[in-house]
Amino acid sequence: MSHLSSPPKKHKGEHKGHSLPHGSERGSSSRDKDRSATVSSSVPMPAGGKGSHPSSTPQRVPNRLIHEKSPYLLQHAYNPVDWYPWGQEAFDKARKENKPIFLSVGYSTCHWCHMMEEESFQNEEIGRLLSEDFVSVKVDREERPDVDKVYMTFVQATSSGGGWPMNVWLTPNLQPFVGGTYFPPEDGLTRVGFRTVLLRIREQWKQNKNTLLENSQRVTTALLARSEISMGDRQLPPSAATMNNRCFQQLDEGYDEEYGGFAEAPKFPTPVILSFLFSYWLSHRLTQDGSRAQQMALHTLKMMANGGIRDHVGQGFHRYSTDCQWHVPHFEKMLYDQAQLAVAYSQAFQISGDEFYSDVAKGILQYVARSLSHRSGGFYSAEDADSPPERGMRPKEGAYYVWTVKEVQQLLPEPVLGATEPLTSGQLLMKHYGLTEAGNISPSQDPKGELQGQNVLTVRYSLELTAARFGLDVEAVRTLLNTGLEKLFQARKHRPKPHLDSKMLAAWNGLMVSGYAVTGAVLGQDRLINYATNGAKFLKRHMFDVASGRLMRTCYTGSGGTVEHSNPPCWGFLEDYAFVVRGLLDLYEASQESAWLEWALRLQDTQDRLFWDSQGGGYFCSEAELGAGLPLRLKDDQDGAEPSANSVSAHNLLRLHGFTGHKDWMDKCVCLLTAFSERMRRVPVALPEMVRALSAQQQTLKQIVICGDRQAKDTKALVQCVHSVYIPNKVLILADGDPSSFLSRQLPFLSTLRRLEDQATAYVCENQACSMPITDPCELRKLLHP
Repeated sequence: MSHLSSPPKKHKGEHKGHSLPHGSERGSSSRDKDRSATVSSSVPMPAGGKGSHPSSTPQRVPNRLIHEKSPYLLQHAYNPVDWYPWGQEAFDKARKENKPIFLSVGYSTCHWCHMMEEESFQNEEIGRLLSEDFVSVKVDREERPDVDKVYMTFVQATSSGGGWPMNVWLTPNLQPFVGGTYFPPEDGLTRVGFRTVLLRIREQWKQNKNTLLENSQRVTTALLARSEISMGDRQLPPSAATMNNRCFQQLDEGYDEEYGGFAEAPKFPTPVILSFLFSYWLSHRLTQDGSRAQQMALHTLKMMANGGIRDHVGQGFHRYSTDCQWHVPHFEKMLYDQAQLAVAYSQAFQISGDEFYSDVAKGILQYVARSLSHRSGGFYSAEDADSPPERGMRPKEGAYYVWTVKEVQQLLPEPVLGATEPLTSGQLLMKHYGLTEAGNISPSQDPKGELQGQNVLTVRYSLELTAARFGLDVEAVRTLLNTGLEKLFQARKHRPKPHLDSKMLAAWNGLMVSGYAVTGAVLGQDRLINYATNGAKFLKRHMFDVASGRLMRTCYTGSGGTVEHSNPPCWGFLEDYAFVVRGLLDLYEASQESAWLEWALRLQDTQDRLFWDSQGGGYFCSEAELGAGLPLRLKDDQDGAEPSANSVSAHNLLRLHGFTGHKDWMDKCVCLLTAFSERMRRVPVALPEMVRALSAQQQTLKQIVICGDRQAKDTKALVQCVHSVYIPNKVLILADGDPSSFLSRQLPFLSTLRRLEDQATAYVCENQACSMPITDPCELRKLLHP
């Protein structure tokens, strides 16, 4: 499968040296590509000569990673490398033996991490070099995003890009001096081989160690200055109107008119951008730019859903498209993409009323329930891109997902009655989804030749056009295609499955709780809200320490479907708190169960205690104690494949203020937005989710209060009315008339709102003023969406 060997090209939407936030230009928490053959260094790195070829199969003797829980670390447990997990034992050894640390960072479903392991880390000679001359440390970037962010910042600041696997050489004091991403094992015409790099660094450490240390210190000092985000002398954040318009203009310039999306290849879904465009449309509905924003977002979502980036057979979305047409994907499937895209497609349905979008959202959640769900309610991290075409064969990318014409013809031989020409259901499906005898994957997308003659399903025609082509009824074609896809799905079950990363991350589980809660609320489906509830219960039962009030970052699937933790536990990072709080707030609005709101408040208090920067404003990504020894303590400043935790926190603080009236949360929100104002001013398109929060803060939130009994029909009708309308800047509050309830204690004004004639009654409140009481859902809808 094609992966870039260099960072994505800049495109026409570039501004002041910053391209749109589709990738890992900033080393954000988004894993927007997993390979870039770049080397970065604070000292010159000359190339070297050829070395020996990889050796035969290594002996199956485990190293110390065998005792870890991470699926990624366990994948390296039989390498002939003396690997250490990140920790004091490795650092002490490096200091005692005066050796550089070799840090290798990746994740278990990363294609190029698999490649480098196979080519280099399973090589006996390279293993010997790593074990004798370095202290080799292996890190799962999903377990330790703080370690990943710090050293990715170095790699990207000192080279032309970043990605995974990431390989960095550190001093015993953890300061980086050379870094890069994927290295081939041996030298090529344009790239330095891994063996050569190791020999050169070994030599420089012996000959020029003081120079290395000085350069490393200088680079670290420069990175510290460059990465600082604080309020400085600023008192207030910038104008939301200005930031909104600038962000929209930058997106407009980078927009692909034909296929949607905001970059050349590779193309990422980037839901944060779509969310921004929907918000921009709402506040500019009557302008040409507002209509344009809506069209850009809806067109992009439609093109993605029709493209090969969507799994038309099993549902869900792959991680990115290797071409600009959304056709040939990188086949990995990430939980965070499913979570955010379910919300984006639900919002598209709210805005357009087109069931195409709600069907896509339901399909995503169906996939997650089937393939990424633990029986206790938690959600797994990812499915790999690679799998064996047949049992016992070497894994290939996409093998589980692609089809030959012969396979489809054999599975779907039935004649289609009533067609204007002889036609089987297989031929109908192949025409509609663009399958060809030679395969529909261009050789440029398949440099290894692994996908010759194979096809990725991608919708080529509307149902109406396909029906017209064969003189058939549209509904008949729909039924035939759905039946055909179901047969392909059943046949695919017999193929060897891709590797499942069964690690569960609090942050991504929080996003998935939002995905189920928001979609369930919009579509009025309690079944989906129940998945969100079970996800939240899982988080509270397995990933929350009641005594300290802290979240755990990870847990793992044990034998027999049990849940296990590492010892000591991996504690949560900022994104874990921010994404879980968002999930709980969305779940409260979907279910009106105030216990979730209470837990969200408690987690926000813990987040403020552990991560808030009382000097500069905003939140650090990691606890001070947890990152002890790391050269930088960062604040994530890019909304990429996942939103920045600071952007999500800004929204959370606003919503919590709306639910409680606590002024300190509004003050914190203003401080946070002020701290990031320089970054927003310089390149707002890098922070579309934060620009959205800035707008919400300056426009103020609507408090929509429903007075009624949670289980009563009339209450549910008003609640469903609220969920059917796209209102991003609101909090939905159920006032059940109990003065001792949690929300009544938080917001005393609720006790002044009454039911009209004993019917469920709605009030829309803004700036301490409430509307007249409304009991009719149609009237409420008019008020909410004039």
